Amino acid sequence: MYSGSSDGEGNDGLLKKISQASSMPWVRNLRRYIGTEAGLGSEALMELEMKRILLELFKERQQRTANTRTIPSFYRKKSCKGSIASRVQRLAKVRFLKKQSNLLLNEDDLDTMWACLQENCVIDDSNDAEKMNYEDFCHIASVCVDQVGPKCRHFFCPSNFMKFEKDESGRIAILPFYLYVMRTVSLTQARIDMSELDEDADGFLQPHEMEAYIRHLIPNLGQLRDMPTDFLYMYCRIAAHKFFFFCDPHRQGKLCIQKVLLSNCLAQLMELHQENEETVADSGQGVNWFSLATAQRICDMFVALDKDANGTLSKQELWDYADGSLTDIFIERVFDEHIRCGKRGGRNGREMDFESFLDFVLALENKDTPEGLTYLFHCLDLNGRGFLTAADIHTLFRDVHQKWIELGQDDLHIEDVRNEIWDMVKPCDPLKITLTDLLSCKQGGTVATMLIDVYGFLAHEERENLLQEEEEVEEE
Repeated sequence: MYSGSSDGEGNDGLLKKISQASSMPWVRNLRRYIGTEAGLGSEALMELEMKRILLELFKERQQRTANTRTIPSFYRKKSCKGSIASRVQRLAKVRFLKKQSNLLLNEDDLDTMWACLQENCVIDDSNDAEKMNYEDFCHIASVCVDQVGPKCRHFFCPSNFMKFEKDESGRIAILPFYLYVMRTVSLTQARIDMSELDEDADGFLQPHEMEAYIRHLIPNLGQLRDMPTDFLYMYCRIAAHKFFFFCDPHRQGKLCIQKVLLSNCLAQLMELHQENEETVADSGQGVNWFSLATAQRICDMFVALDKDANGTLSKQELWDYADGSLTDIFIERVFDEHIRCGKRGGRNGREMDFESFLDFVLALENKDTPEGLTYLFHCLDLNGRGFLTAADIHTLFRDVHQKWIELGQDDLHIEDVRNEIWDMVKPCDPLKITLTDLLSCKQGGTVATMLIDVYGFLAHEERENLLQEEEEVEEE
């Protein structure tokens, strides 16, 4: 039995033997050989190399943290295009989006769900509406899960039932619920499609990516399915520009996907989903910016104004817009505020390209929207002070008054028009009108029209006269 450790001499003797062995030549040579890593295998060398790299990264991060102290990193350099990291990221995104797409209900699933809703609902005797209470809601959920699959289960959660208006019996109509399901599926599919086109996966779409999404969507839109092939590029360019006008107010050159999904622009584009040209004409949808007729009208208008056919519009050419009803000072201000200095056309100075023309048309045709009114307000703000004074109103309306006289109308007093505008806006500061005042009064578009367009002012005056005549008839 070993008992050398009882007096402590056993351990001391063992250490002494190890120290003596370490002084032997073969031990020193072995240590030297191992230190050069020549005796290690390839796997061991790779392991050592990996540990060395990780240690360097750890030290570098510690040094960076020590330098920045408590300031967190907010920017990470994007992976180079074509690198392994970017390809792995792209592959992961594709697989994730494919998985999400498989979880969506297709058209057959939606038809099956609608059939389940109709078969298991009750008819309201008062208005013949198809309704369901919460017990019916739960029963329909189990039926749909059996016939469609578990991917429809999340639509039948209690919170969704509480979103809809209930009658005195606690029942909801099945049609609004079904429309909610359809809209949710449509928006989710749109987000997946846009995310697939988002090359750098930053949640934003570049102009060519937005155009590619619209091009991909055209075969599913009834009105646009038969679009001429040679007009496809121009249509996508015109349609995408409206998204940038309304969803990119700071002109960053990219669209937030989430903002696009919530915008009215996408809803207007989807209105053409199951419509043909005949139904569009009957329902008045020809004014829709995304209709084929509107896109062709914009192109024809630009070509007609471009007298020298150089692809841009000069001030003289733009004066013919809307039969020359716009004032000269407004055209001058458009070029001052919205035409960049780089867009020059030889001896004619700055000229308006097609993209700027689209902004111009969108602003004039959407004067009551915040985006359109902001565009126009920058033109009306003659001194760039952020507000309009009585002198500005007088200067702007002077050109309208001149065209008014040329049309053969009765003379009017500019001061009366100025007072009328002040009464319409009711600004917070009685001495100046701001953009906020115009947006708040809900008549900013009318005020802008009165100051830039003689035909618009004429329409306003005729409306005032008609209202006055109706009041006089009522009094009699």
